Amino acid sequence: MIYHEEDRIGFKENISSIIRVYHWVEMRTKMRIMGFRGTVIKPLNEEAAAELGAELLGEATVFIVGGGCLVLEYWRHQAHQRHKEEEQSAAWDAMRDEVGRVALALEALQAQVQAAPPPGALEELQAQMQEVRAQLCAAGPPPAPQATSTSQEGSSSEEKEPAEA
Repeated sequence: MIYHEEDRIGFKENISSIIRVYHWVEMRTKMRIMGFRGTVIKPLNEEAAAELGAELLGEATVFIVGGGCLVLEYWRHQAHQRHKEEEQSAAWDAMRDEVGRVALALEALQAQVQAAPPPGALEELQAQMQEVRAQLCAAGPPPAPQATSTSQEGSSSEEKEPAEA
């Protein structure tokens, strides 16, 4: 792009007029705050307007960069919060699923316990087994084959020990 001298002068005049209006508003506000009403404000010359324009442009740049950083940090924080909430939601859903599975397992175990014979029936079966053992022990040991006398002594002592118990 080729810039002509006319474009540069037109831009300079536009910026200079904006800076002069800014200076007028700033000085008028300061005078009113200090209590001077109706004071005439002298317009800025070209050099002072250029200097004030450069100062305002620098301040605007710093302000825009700082504001941009704040906005970007806010977006980053929001994304981090959203990710954290999604993780928490997923964890809660997993816990709910696990609680549901545990509840189903508990129901199955309760059904098994209800289907099992009552404890009294188990004790009754144990008592019957002891009676049968006692009857077997009272009937005497079963006849042992006639091999040697030492094997008979060993087998008879072994048979008496469980009867005593």
